[in-house]
Amino acid sequence: MKVLVINCGSSSLKYQVLDMTNESLLCKGLVERIGMDGSVITHEKIGMDKIKTEVPMKDHKDAIEQVLNAVQDAEHGVVKSMDEIGAVGHRVVHAGEKFASSVLITEEVIKALEECVDLAPLHNPPNLLGIAACQELMPDTPMVGVFDTAFHQTMPPESYIYAIPYEYYQKHGIRRYGFHGTSHKYVAERASKMLNVNLDDLKLITCHLGNGASVSAIKRGKCIDTSMGFTPLEGLVMGTRCGDLDPAIVTYIREKENLPQGKANEILNKKSGVLGISGVSSDFRDIEEAVAEGNERAALALKVFAHKVRFYIGAYIAEMNGVDAIIFTAGVGENDVTMREIICNNLGNLGIKLDPVKNKIRGKETVISADDSRVKLLLIPTNEELMIARDTYNIVTGRI
Repeated sequence: MKVLVINCGSSSLKYQVLDMTNESLLCKGLVERIGMDGSVITHEKIGMDKIKTEVPMKDHKDAIEQVLNAVQDAEHGVVKSMDEIGAVGHRVVHAGEKFASSVLITEEVIKALEECVDLAPLHNPPNLLGIAACQELMPDTPMVGVFDTAFHQTMPPESYIYAIPYEYYQKHGIRRYGFHGTSHKYVAERASKMLNVNLDDLKLITCHLGNGASVSAIKRGKCIDTSMGFTPLEGLVMGTRCGDLDPAIVTYIREKENLPQGKANEILNKKSGVLGISGVSSDFRDIEEAVAEGNERAALALKVFAHKVRFYIGAYIAEMNGVDAIIFTAGVGENDVTMREIICNNLGNLGIKLDPVKNKIRGKETVISADDSRVKLLLIPTNEELMIARDTYNIVTGRI
């Protein structure tokens, strides 16, 4: 079976087609500037050069039509007709408490996701638009929803309840949900295979470190805690997000800066993080270049980021009473040799010892811990699209 994976943003769309008989990637692409001037689709059939085409796309339906045209193209496509696509897997950011696993999309599921829009106003509406467009253009093809929040639904109440009046949880669903769940789940399963140990027998800490970043504690295959909260703003310092913050700071800044409604939220989400500290960029590569040129604020930004990752690693070791392996993934986790080294420095008393030679590698699945490290350190490139395709295939074929 061939599976089409769709990941819709507000003005962009990522897609892949995978052959699930051997889990091989057939093609992938990116649609940008949906609903704007200069909308463009970049399509790549594996083994061939990328093709970039500028074409008007007024909405997500137009974008999906361009995706379907690309995957059926006589030269650069991977199917002769859409009848060869057995199912479509949709990434959906927020499912609240409604779903603890991926599900076949029905009218009831769509209604439930619409009820979660207030929890993810920037993400769920475009996700729903993508589902609606695919259903209109492919009415007979089964659709599956794969949720960023689902993997974290195994957290116990003490991990997800905030110490605010309990009625706010009951009335409004205010609790910690966690995100990046598909990535955390994928790398945890890969770690089990790399270590040749059943996932149910492992204690893992997964570090998804990119422009958005989160850490999860996974005990016996289930997430018991994660750093992101009610929104993706909580937890680690990130590219432009502040991470953990004394909430009194928000009202203090509003008063001191006389900020209009919504401005503080914009500052915390888009102007903070390593960008806010360094004043240079949200891109860690730019910040490291600035450090090399002697920029002290850039150096501080990297130290603050690493400090927060170490903080969560230590907390989760305590919470699980030990750890068997720590996994680095996503853009920074997979490729930033220096950041991994900074994070792992001075953790020897916890049984964590990085091998500086093994660590000099980017984007390759490998062990980077020293031979005498009690805790394994693993570099595992994430593959959320494959995880989505797997869940889609398994649900449609009745395997789960």
